[in-house]
Amino acid sequence: MSMFDKPILVFQTDFTYAEGAVSSMYGVVKSVDRELEIFDGTHQLPQYDTWSASYRLYQSLQFWPKGTIYVSVVDPGVGTKRRACVAKTVDGYYVVSPDNGSLTHVKKFIGIEAVREIDESVNRLRGKGTEGVAIFHGRDLFGYTAARLASGIIDFEGVGPEYPVEEIVEHPIYAPEVAPGKVKGYFEINDPNFGNLWTNIPLADFQRAGFQYGDMVHVSIFHEDAEVFNRTVLFHQSFGFAKKGDPMIYNNELMKVAMAVSQGSMCKKFDLNFGPEWTVIFTKPDN
Repeated sequence: MSMFDKPILVFQTDFTYAEGAVSSMYGVVKSVDRELEIFDGTHQLPQYDTWSASYRLYQSLQFWPKGTIYVSVVDPGVGTKRRACVAKTVDGYYVVSPDNGSLTHVKKFIGIEAVREIDESVNRLRGKGTEGVAIFHGRDLFGYTAARLASGIIDFEGVGPEYPVEEIVEHPIYAPEVAPGKVKGYFEINDPNFGNLWTNIPLADFQRAGFQYGDMVHVSIFHEDAEVFNRTVLFHQSFGFAKKGDPMIYNNELMKVAMAVSQGSMCKKFDLNFGPEWTVIFTKPDN
């Protein structure tokens, strides 16, 4: 098998590059097989945030070549009884991850065909003085198993015992409330670099409720029960349709309704964040 026949490895973690964790994982991969290609998804996921890990997998996985092995390590329960697993999607990708909610979006929106628990008696790094380490499964278990799978040393069955897909740990995902002239949802994630906020509302539902590009839309944002934003703003395809510094509604890269400040930060300017306690209501101005 040539390097061009071997699956690509993509890593995402909450490790940052501030110390040697990422380098150690990549060293393990290359020690298994020098030919394996490794790419970064991100290493700046919010610490311990398995919801964000799940969302970023969903955001990017489908744009890699079929067969890609995505290694996702946000693992606050490392060293405990939570399962370490490899999931195979219905369309031919693999995700190596703790089973701690990080597979939620892939399971719901892409589909998981099968999942196997990593057998540590076979698929764990040995001989490097790591046998007593319980806190770095990204290196000793996930990275190592992913490398063995990508190199062809093991196949999917060689990962370990299969368990029911129904047992995969999931976060709750909430559907928007859609009515003529009104849609209620919540901010389920942000764009941390630009400060945009992405809702759980598909563009198709927003348009079905009667909103179209070019409309002015009334927006009420609540943090728990307190209203923290109340304005009428432009809904359009992209940021350049709004004046610099103005808040707006747009269609994001996943075909969901989102909010931004043109050439600014929605999060910073209005002190907003994401999570199920951050609800948003869009209405026609005359409603």
